[in-house]
Amino acid sequence: MKPHLWLRHEQRPHEQRAGLMPDGVAALIDSGFHITVEDSPARCVPTQAYIDAGADIAPAASWVMAPQDAIILGLKELPDDDAPLVHRHIMFGHAFKGQAAGQRLLDRFRHGGGTLYDLEALVDEDGRRVAAFGYWAGYVGAAVTLIALAAQHRGGICGPLEPFADKEDLVEKVTAEMADLAMPRVLIVGANGRVGAGAADLCGAMNIPVTAWDAEHTASGGPFPEILAHPVLLNCILAQPGCPVFVPENAGQVERALRVIGDIACDPASDFSPIRVYDHTTDWENPALRVAMEPPLDVVAIDNLPSLLPKESSADYAAQLLPHLHALEHLDQGVWMRAKAAFDTAIT
Repeated sequence: MKPHLWLRHEQRPHEQRAGLMPDGVAALIDSGFHITVEDSPARCVPTQAYIDAGADIAPAASWVMAPQDAIILGLKELPDDDAPLVHRHIMFGHAFKGQAAGQRLLDRFRHGGGTLYDLEALVDEDGRRVAAFGYWAGYVGAAVTLIALAAQHRGGICGPLEPFADKEDLVEKVTAEMADLAMPRVLIVGANGRVGAGAADLCGAMNIPVTAWDAEHTASGGPFPEILAHPVLLNCILAQPGCPVFVPENAGQVERALRVIGDIACDPASDFSPIRVYDHTTDWENPALRVAMEPPLDVVAIDNLPSLLPKESSADYAAQLLPHLHALEHLDQGVWMRAKAAFDTAIT
């Protein structure tokens, strides 16, 4: 019997993305899946499109009452409480790298007997993630970082953000913001990955000069005075054991050209974060955090950047994930087996 997949409404403010699009719903139903989609006032895809695709519709945030055999699909974190989790959940849990909030989430699974299939742990035989928002995180992250630089240049700090209609709209916005500012040289760390590719493409669309670094440039372990010599740093490297420190805690107090850091990988709570001048994420209302004053140094660290381009990023991600959703009836094999092993290791 094919699984019952339940697409939940994202309860996080400003989260408009979806991990499953209507065409994917139709394809899964055609192959025998039972699909329930929660109604959502925020999702970038109207509920009617899922109805037309054949899904059953449930009220927003009703997944807690879903049949226990349903597999709950979401993207961002669940509401912050201590309720035990009895279902199998597919989502970004951010729980396997020592994060304090992640440990609380794991406790909820321990108490409820459910399972987390973390989308970060959905990897192929070589350990590469099979579906990622990385490209769009890089593209949007570079744009917002440049907007923050322009605001700083004008004597202020980056103000609230709203979703962009499409990537052309985003480029037009950045172009307008940068109109009175000389194009800075941008250092991209992790330039060969998905995130770095997105960041480089945005810079290319703006004709901004880029210094591209990858693993060979950081293999020495630091320190890296070259980073402080660039006005803009875009960190596209995930925090993980062995990751060198790119920006130390005292960077705001030393001589530097560095003015804005776009920590696109954005994991300040991790013990392995390479950006040590801040300790919490930023958000759409307050995109930039000022961590030094003379001269100013701002950090942009928004952990749902792709939602600023929700339609494009959702369509791309859902297309990557869909082949693996088709394999959900074989949770003891392939990517799902590896994700379960990561969960089992974290929870013990």
